Amino acid sequence: MEHLKIFINLTRLNKPIGFLLLFWPCSWGLAYAYNLDGNLNIFFYYLFLFLLGSILMRSAGCIFNDIVDKDFDKQVQRTKNRPIANEKISIKTSAIYIILLCLLSFLILIQFNLKTIFLGLGSMLFAFSYPFMKRITYWPQLFLGLTFNWGMIMAYTAMLDQVSLQIVIFYLAAIFWTLGYDTIYGVQDIADDEIIGIKSAAIKFKENLKVFVFVCYLIAILLIIYLFNKDIGLNLSTFFILMFILSLIYQIKIFSKDNHFNCLKAFKLNNYSGFFMFLSILLV
Repeated sequence: MEHLKIFINLTRLNKPIGFLLLFWPCSWGLAYAYNLDGNLNIFFYYLFLFLLGSILMRSAGCIFNDIVDKDFDKQVQRTKNRPIANEKISIKTSAIYIILLCLLSFLILIQFNLKTIFLGLGSMLFAFSYPFMKRITYWPQLFLGLTFNWGMIMAYTAMLDQVSLQIVIFYLAAIFWTLGYDTIYGVQDIADDEIIGIKSAAIKFKENLKVFVFVCYLIAILLIIYLFNKDIGLNLSTFFILMFILSLIYQIKIFSKDNHFNCLKAFKLNNYSGFFMFLSILLV
């Protein structure tokens, strides 16, 4: 039972916001493709597979991140009690978990067409290089955006066996969404990160945090409106786009570098943002 508890903490399964933020862009891509394809059975089946894949890959990513960052994590208040940082589990055992989780993810990946399989294999480069970005650039949040939203293109391709300009524009919008919310999340660690030499967008823009997040969210919103402008009207789809926009505005209003609780609260609200966007696409 104790080992199970350590595994859950190691993979953050007790904090589902992480795999949900990985899953929502996948669901957006599937819903967008479904509006063009119309195969409801495939849509629900793939929705389940991408949810399962998001849980597995996010879990593997968390473990790898903790192995790479174990020395940093020991020095950060928020992360010092993670299982690898406080040596409750060995790196060898953790690495075995990563291999098993990736193998299970691969079994899911091969259920899709060849293009999606290659895209999925390519995403591994993003997933396992992300933890190193905070050492070399102030833009690890941008790299996370590239990584976390890649599933949108995979999901679209799984349904339609192609990549379109529209889904690439949507992918760009999702990247700026992630850049905004992960900067809010990073605000919690500014003080510790500056001491130990970790870089982040939150540190780079710490004097203009709200302006930076506002610009990120504005770009995301403008790209989404451009993409769905023909469908905007007095309908449920528009209502949920509006809810998505309002959720982002509310985040900007409540988060503050002087209030870590509100930063975490604002960050977690993106689960609802993702859900609102999913419903909006589905109801077009």
